[in-house]
Amino acid sequence: MAHIHERSLTHPVPEFPELLGDGLRLRQWRADSDTDVDAWLRGLTDPDFRRWNTPMKPVTDLDSARDSLGTRSGTAADGTRVSFCVTDVVTGAILGHLGVNGIDPFMRDAHIGYWVLPEARGRRVATRALALGTRWAFDVLGLNRLQLGHAIGHDASCRVAERCGFRYEGTLRGAMFEEQRQDVFRDVHLHGRIAQDPDPEPGPEPKPESDEGAGEGAGA
Repeated sequence: MAHIHERSLTHPVPEFPELLGDGLRLRQWRADSDTDVDAWLRGLTDPDFRRWNTPMKPVTDLDSARDSLGTRSGTAADGTRVSFCVTDVVTGAILGHLGVNGIDPFMRDAHIGYWVLPEARGRRVATRALALGTRWAFDVLGLNRLQLGHAIGHDASCRVAERCGFRYEGTLRGAMFEEQRQDVFRDVHLHGRIAQDPDPEPGPEPKPESDEGAGEGAGA
């Protein structure tokens, strides 16, 4: 049997995974589900998300949300992107999104990003989801490096990254669209973690108002 790192060179995502842990279930988004489409639309039109992210193709209504989800769900097959719907393991309620994007099977690296629905914030959803997705990317995909970026000033996203062991590595100048603009750029904080990094030490429970915000960052 090939080692996981050898397998990852040929096809990093053989089938869509389901991740369970810390009260969460990470599953595939379903473009044929009205509930999923509605949650996707609410997430991408939320004012906090739009403050920190400017997608190349805007999602503005149910039709565009369904098209966007259909595109997302199809990219796992070619191994370039995995988009997880983050849900509560008990109730099944949709809480947010975690994306592993730009998977490079040769260099064994990828970008990772997240956003959380407004009603689910203050519960460490992004932190728990990012920790689950990070461990899966290293242990199952055999990746060596993950990186995430967020617009400067997005302090909530910065805290999530640091709690999950993603070290601040520097500032990328003009690496992200400005809010609701595609002709103006803003700077990005880059965070990275490699497979050899130790797991972060558990920190104090964050206050609800200091927990995750909304934003997939520069790797959205």
